[in-house]
Amino acid sequence: MPSSAGPSIDTITEGGRVTQVGEGQEAEESAPPIMTFGAPTAGEILAERYELVEHINNDSAGRLVWRGVDVVLRRPVAVVLRYPGGDSATEMLQAAVAASRVIHPNLVGVYDAIDEAERAYVVREWVDGRSLREMVADGPLDPGRTTAIGNAVASALAAVHATGMVHGNVHPGTVMISDEGRVVLADARTDGADSQENDVRAIGGILYFALTGHWPHAEAPLHGATAGHGRAAIPDAVRDASGAIAAPRQVRAGVPAYLDDLTMDLLDAGIAPPPSDVLSAELARLDIPVEDDAYLEPAGPLRFAAESGEEPSPLASVAGRKVAVGIAGLLAVALVGLLIGISILGNDDETPETEPVARPSSSAPAAEATPAAAVRKLSVTEVRIIDPDSKLRDELGGAEKVIDGDADKGWDTDTYTRPNFGNTKSGMGVWVDLGEERTVKSVQVSLSATGASAQLFAGTIDPPPTSSGDKELFSHYKKNPIGQPFEQHDGTTMTFNGFDADAKYRYLLFWITELPPNDRGYQVGVQEITVQGS
Repeated sequence: MPSSAGPSIDTITEGGRVTQVGEGQEAEESAPPIMTFGAPTAGEILAERYELVEHINNDSAGRLVWRGVDVVLRRPVAVVLRYPGGDSATEMLQAAVAASRVIHPNLVGVYDAIDEAERAYVVREWVDGRSLREMVADGPLDPGRTTAIGNAVASALAAVHATGMVHGNVHPGTVMISDEGRVVLADARTDGADSQENDVRAIGGILYFALTGHWPHAEAPLHGATAGHGRAAIPDAVRDASGAIAAPRQVRAGVPAYLDDLTMDLLDAGIAPPPSDVLSAELARLDIPVEDDAYLEPAGPLRFAAESGEEPSPLASVAGRKVAVGIAGLLAVALVGLLIGISILGNDDETPETEPVARPSSSAPAAEATPAAAVRKLSVTEVRIIDPDSKLRDELGGAEKVIDGDADKGWDTDTYTRPNFGNTKSGMGVWVDLGEERTVKSVQVSLSATGASAQLFAGTIDPPPTSSGDKELFSHYKKNPIGQPFEQHDGTTMTFNGFDADAKYRYLLFWITELPPNDRGYQVGVQEITVQGS
């Protein structure tokens, strides 16, 4: 079913009915319609074409939103009126005229803009659905849905920027999602207060909000918004003591590294954002069907490069990779055929001078001729200490030493009065992130002393590094042990095998359950963790 929006749209629900109000300055539901001479009335037909059916709401900017019908084309429309008109309606009309010049499936359609002096009105598409702000109120979105919305917004901005214009009002209230799943961007501004670069950076805010439910630009309220409305009504991002925002992966488990990096790059004032069309292309490559998600993780973080002199983004589309492989294969076959043809044509003897091309025998299929991937030391992109039972959480520092290649330096537990962490903890662990899913053959852990007990687990989640996050992580990981546990191990090196050869692993957890004695109590150091695989 068609819907509405225009340069100024959001949706609210009144008694189960989806309605639309001017976004940018949020509607006051209690605000009555303006009832003076010249005010619109139900049944009135504007410009001999647009019949007013139902008054939906007023917004705090003085605009009246009506549901209407185009009696010529017999389609539902939204009619946004300013009464009185005159200079107060100039910005609204200018924005509508500018928006009407850009036709794009992810931009709300603007049909008409009329100035009658005492009142002015804009006629636009009617959109049944919700704003992103309302949708996320039910809970943050999954990475796939977030990527799709970011792709749609970037595509819309690319169309706007191609005309030299600026949208200037990208935020969770102006991103609309229809009941059919279409994503549209509404409420462009023409006051010159923004830039195309800020439009692109705003997509980082959209991604952050969709993934976490928090808005990273709470210090920048809506144009004309009053306290408690617009952007100010959205929870601020989680911040550290210096005011820096926490990355989405620190706020919520399950956010892929590539999407986390992309979001934070867009929000980082120190990194120049790409043009909107470049960002749109990158997000389109990431916006692939759910069943193909396996292609996403190895893509690596998105880093923006200048148009000249630098390497392009490491991301490549799934389709592009498949096409490239196909073309390479065809070229290889063509090259072999060409060489054979040249050899035959260039040799007048019945017996060719060259050896015949080797063909695999029936007893030795071609697949068997492919050598297995070499086993090597895998790189670790992140490591941290997991301590779910501690209230002080004062033993978390130094985790990076377990992967620095120096066996003389490592991370140490505190000294406890008993081997089971003083009977205060179920254990502590070192969590390892390989950066992407890999084939793992073994994990070797070098300890500072003999007599420790430990286990290795694998998992698929990366909760935030908090006490509750550590509890969630251990509860999930302990269901998937790797190899046999080492009980009071009499050496200083533990080697874990037993990895599924057909499985891929990204996150591992080395979990210590019992500490060896020292001259002061019970304590151990993890000196080095080495992961072997391909």
